[in-house]
Amino acid sequence: MNDEHLLDKLKRVAKKLKQNLFVLYLSYKDDRTPWFAKVVAICVVAYAFSPIDLIPDFIPVLGYLDDLMIVPLGIAFALKLIPPEIIELHTEQAEEMRKKGKPQNWFVGILFILIWVLLAIWICRLAFQVFS
Repeated sequence: MNDEHLLDKLKRVAKKLKQNLFVLYLSYKDDRTPWFAKVVAICVVAYAFSPIDLIPDFIPVLGYLDDLMIVPLGIAFALKLIPPEIIELHTEQAEEMRKKGKPQNWFVGILFILIWVLLAIWICRLAFQVFS
């Protein structure tokens, strides 16, 4: 019984985090959001939806720390930077989006992957220059 209760609680937390990511994304697109909040918000959203983690998941324990610590802390920090009225408006919009189904924006997904690939190429070139 206790395990089921814990699992339900974790599911609720995960659902709330996912909704907050959509709130950040919608707030990023809002002209009233300060530029520095937009930068933090888009970085958090990009990192959360990116298939590449700072610490790979195959590393025992540490691999999941970024998913369990970095993303929630980033979300909390970004939400603190955005004015409350903007968060309230976009919370309602995010809930409507959730009810209609997942938003699908392939352009943004491809853009995130392209950025990670370019970053990996740059790091490899830099490492090659240092070690050559």
